[in-house]
Amino acid sequence: MHSGIRDIDFIRGRVPMTKEEIRILSLAKLGITGSSVVYDVGAGTGSIAIEAALVACGGVVYAVEKNPEAVSLIHANREKFGVVNLKVIEGRAPECLNQLPAPTHVMIGGSGGLLEEIVAYIREKNPNARFVVNAVTLETVSALQRISRDYSRYADMDLIQVGISRSRLMGEHHLMLAENPVYIAAFGGEEAGR
Repeated sequence: MHSGIRDIDFIRGRVPMTKEEIRILSLAKLGITGSSVVYDVGAGTGSIAIEAALVACGGVVYAVEKNPEAVSLIHANREKFGVVNLKVIEGRAPECLNQLPAPTHVMIGGSGGLLEEIVAYIREKNPNARFVVNAVTLETVSALQRISRDYSRYADMDLIQVGISRSRLMGEHHLMLAENPVYIAAFGGEEAGR
């Protein structure tokens, strides 16, 4: 499994990017295999989609993004890392997903406030899809709680909060500066259907 591309190796622009440590944890929770069909919804710079495509080398990854600047960055990063199994889909989910094949794994990094609709739509395509959702707002965490309540098979949703701190040299001392916490929710997949 390939993971752990450094943040500085991605072409960034002004588009938010999932940081390296969160990518590693998210991909581990997602459990992609070599033949997975992956959706990365709200793909941003494409950092997760790139790493997912490197793992799913015999499958395909669809980077779904509505922001034109982000779409350009995904194309640039796809070319930089040479991932031919990464397809860029410009549009708003869930509407733009209708022509795509059913996914086995779904990463949601941005939902535009439509998380519950996106999950419901994808469940229609594949009720056994594995989901990982990264959340930075309490509203998204609330939506995750509703999903856990509304779908009995997601009642045991794995929800963690991750806080990363980085050292910075201040004068002669190193201080630990905290980054914003991120919630990572993992649910669904074949094992949830048993």
